[in-house]
Parts: sequence; C-alpha cells; structure tokens
Amino acid sequence: MTFRGYHLGLKLFLFLLVCAILSVVYYQHYLILPRVQFLTGWILFLLMVVLAVYNGRKKIPFLPLLSSRGWLRFHLWAGGLTALIFVGHLRLRIPSGWFEWTLASLYGAVMLSGIGGYFISRAFPKRLTSRGGEVIFESIPVVRRRLKEQADAMALKSVPEVNASTLADFYVSEISGYFAQPQNFWMHLFEIRSPLNQILKKIEDQNRFLNEKERGILSEIALLIRQKDGLDYHHSLQLALKLWLFIHIPLTYSLLIFSLLHGVLAYAFSGGAG
Repeated sequence: MTFRGYHLGLKLFLFLLVCAILSVVYYQHYLILPRVQFLTGWILFLLMVVLAVYNGRKKIPFLPLLSSRGWLRFHLWAGGLTALIFVGHLRLRIPSGWFEWTLASLYGAVMLSGIGGYFISRAFPKRLTSRGGEVIFESIPVVRRRLKEQADAMALKSVPEVNASTLADFYVSEISGYFAQPQNFWMHLFEIRSPLNQILKKIEDQNRFLNEKERGILSEIALLIRQKDGLDYHHSLQLALKLWLFIHIPLTYSLLIFSLLHGVLAYAFSGGAG
C-alpha cells in the first residue's frame, strides 16, 4: 500500500470511528434529551449552509480562509457526516407525507450529485488531458464548423476531379450528418468507441468501390472524422462537468429552502420552542 493510500485509509477509519461514537451517544440519549429532533435538525441545517458556502468560496479565492483543497476536503467529510445526522434526525423511520418525501428526495439527490460530481471532477480532467490537451469549450462550435467545411469541400471537389459522384453521394448519405452537431455524448462519457469504429468501417467498406484518387480523398476525410471524434469527446466531458454544477447547486439551494420551511412548520405544529 502506498503512503497516499495509507493516509486516506487512516482518514476514513477516523471518520467512521467518529460516526460510530456519535451514533452510540445519540441512541443512548435520544429518548431522554428534550426536543432532540430540533437539535439534530438545526445541526443538519447549519452544516448544509456551511457546505453551500463552498461554492461561494470558489468564486472568491482571495479570501484568507481555507485553501480550495482544504475546503474540498472539509466539504467531503462534512457532507458524509450530514448523512449520519440525517438518519438520526429521521430516527430510522420512513418519511411520511409528500413534504417529508420531497425533503428526503432532495437530500438524496444532493448527496448523490455531490458524490458523482466529486468523481467526475477528478477523473474527467485527466481523461481530457490524455485526448489532445486543452480545448476551450466556447470555441468547440467554431472548430466543429471548420471541420465540416473542410470535409464538405473535400467531398465536393471529388466530383469534377474524378468525374463521378460516388464519393460525394456516400459522403452526403453516411458522413455529412456526423459533422453537423456533437455526437455520442453518453458513449464518450463511458469511453465507448464503437460509434467511431462503425463509421470508419463504413469508409473501409466503401473504398472497394472507389478509385485511387477517391480513396485518397476519403482517407483525408477519415482524418477529419477522427479529429471530430476527439472534439466531441472534449465537448461531452466538459459539458458534463458544467451540467453537474447546474444540477448540484440548484438542488442544494432547494434543499436549504425546504429545510428552513420544514423547521418553521415543525416549530409551528409543536407549539414553539419551549
């Protein structure tokens, strides 16, 4: 085991140990502590507010608080702790009524989107670097249009050069649409290369019906197809990274609003905080 793996394992062990101690203390005293659900509810709400501040911390990195890495670590461990407090707040019972189900569902969605976002934010940048370096997301449509124009021009010039439309017809029916828009979003996310292999196989089969000059032009178009595939790969992974934030952050604020409303209703129906 590497030192890094040992260090992570030690942190995980300490985290689970803290969770176990807190669980024992809670279940030994929850029957005798007055209004314990209000206590766990407020602790849970305040923790979620602090966790939500992480997004603001990323936007103002010059503040003399924790480093971005320190905030991320705190976000991960504190987020895990909220799961324990959430279960304790429910007292291991199933939520009842549409409001409680909505609140529990929001919490679950925030937790799952947070876990998913953590893994893709660590894995996707490395994968993007391995596929041709950095491509600015906003410039992808411009590059895609340029590739399509080049491919269109190659297919068009084949007609007068070879005095036949075989290659142009094949390009229009089988290839042109590939350049028109981003392709294979989910396939790229899961590193599935079969769509690219299929279109290259069609090109290989078509070569049997072309002369030498046409095969040369189609070979150049195949190179553009590979470039387009790499561009779509960057588009898919970068879009997923952006969409994750557009999912996780609104869900987080929705959870905070519902939690606050839940607290207000709980106090109202319990006759106040006395």
